[in-house]
Amino acid sequence: MTSTVLPPRATAPTAPDLPADQPVPAPAARPSLRSRLRKVVDAAITPLELADVLDVFHPLRAGADLRGRIVAIQPETADSATIVLKPGKDWGGHVPGQYVRVGVDVDGVRLWRTYSLTHGPRPDGCISITVKAIPDGVVSGHLVHRAQVGQMIQMAPAEGEFVLPDPLPAKLLLVTGGSGITPVIGMLRNLFSRAVPPALDIVLVHVNVSTDTAMFRDELRAHADAGHLRLVERYDVRDGVLDVADLGDLVPDLDERLAYACGPAGLLDALEQHHADRGLPLTTERFRPVLLGDAGEGGEVTFSSGAVVDADGTTPILDAGESAGVLLPSGCRMGVCFGCVVPLRSGAVRDLRNGALTVAVPGETGPEGVPIQTCINAAAGPCSIDS
Repeated sequence: MTSTVLPPRATAPTAPDLPADQPVPAPAARPSLRSRLRKVVDAAITPLELADVLDVFHPLRAGADLRGRIVAIQPETADSATIVLKPGKDWGGHVPGQYVRVGVDVDGVRLWRTYSLTHGPRPDGCISITVKAIPDGVVSGHLVHRAQVGQMIQMAPAEGEFVLPDPLPAKLLLVTGGSGITPVIGMLRNLFSRAVPPALDIVLVHVNVSTDTAMFRDELRAHADAGHLRLVERYDVRDGVLDVADLGDLVPDLDERLAYACGPAGLLDALEQHHADRGLPLTTERFRPVLLGDAGEGGEVTFSSGAVVDADGTTPILDAGESAGVLLPSGCRMGVCFGCVVPLRSGAVRDLRNGALTVAVPGETGPEGVPIQTCINAAAGPCSIDS
């Protein structure tokens, strides 16, 4: 009989003696290869971080600050253009009629403005805003006349309540003036791009100074020719300024239609009064807040930068500061986004929408001051603002 001698079985090393109720500690986890590589890269590019480098080569990636790249600029009129943007991966989409805040770098300064989204569904995933250059408009003038394809702009998620209801009504009235067509064209492009457009009776009353200033004129006429809507074109130089009292003559079944309107403040004010008098619902979109005509005496505004501005009582502090070269945070410029909030350290300001007075008294209101929105507040006496 032969015997086989086996080699001794390997045994695991024993842990040091521990109390019976104390678990044996697990071996320390080794850093993952990814985390070790990240540390190496961060060390190599200090004082920058990896995200800073990625922003240069892949600025539209997921997880980055939301941006858009200009991929096309399409003139609409002599002073307006559609800016087509490739949004970052984290763009969450929008409902037709909403707007987007964009941050544009002009002469080394980032300025924020708000523009309606004007595109319909696009297979390339791009979005668009249509901008009208206003006199002395720093951002609008830059986007319409000087922006370049490839330029990056900052973005915020879509916002706004100027959207059509679900389900859609049987009859719809849209009243637009000038650039007020921009949120509405987005609605129409969305509706008429469907394989089967909804059976919706739409009347569009579109008001402009002249045919040369009318954005999307040919597109709207094409929709009318295709039977998608009834288009009522009004031009001030030809027809005179629209009197909303005549709206019933232009749209005989006015009382049967759900109404939406966007345009200049004077037009919207008149429409709101007209519909209220008739007990009719109306949804409006304003590009500027409703301001009081005579809000107060104004006063000297002192900014923490050292600048001093003599502002009247009807000019928003934001506008007064910018006219004097003071850089202030801003956003929608209509009191909605709260992107312009700064501390009022002393003095008084008046809300131009409703006349409400806000006062800050040093030693009484706290060291942080009183937060105010500079886009809808004007000086109501001498005041001091953090800038």
